[in-house]
Amino acid sequence: MSGQQQPIHQPASLQSYFIVFTILMVLTAITVYAGFQNYGVWNTPVALGIAVIKAALVILIFMHALHSPPTTWLVILASIFFLAIMLGMTLSDYMSRGMIT
Repeated sequence: MSGQQQPIHQPASLQSYFIVFTILMVLTAITVYAGFQNYGVWNTPVALGIAVIKAALVILIFMHALHSPPTTWLVILASIFFLAIMLGMTLSDYMSRGMIT
């Protein structure tokens, strides 16, 4: 085992953590502002769009997925795929409830 070299993971710099933290705080302020506005049918898409951006930043930077091996990316993509399936089936059930008379 001593003959094998373990890959050295370089964490993100402290400056990038502060930049991402600042971006997350700005996005949180935008979320609060958007919560008090009336965008009609666009309320939910705006809130979900901001939430997706914040989640992506947390996953990529704070959870170090940006510099992860391909198997980690496979797990992330598979999770997103199955979440999309679950949401799609839930929404199709919800949208079709009024069709049966």
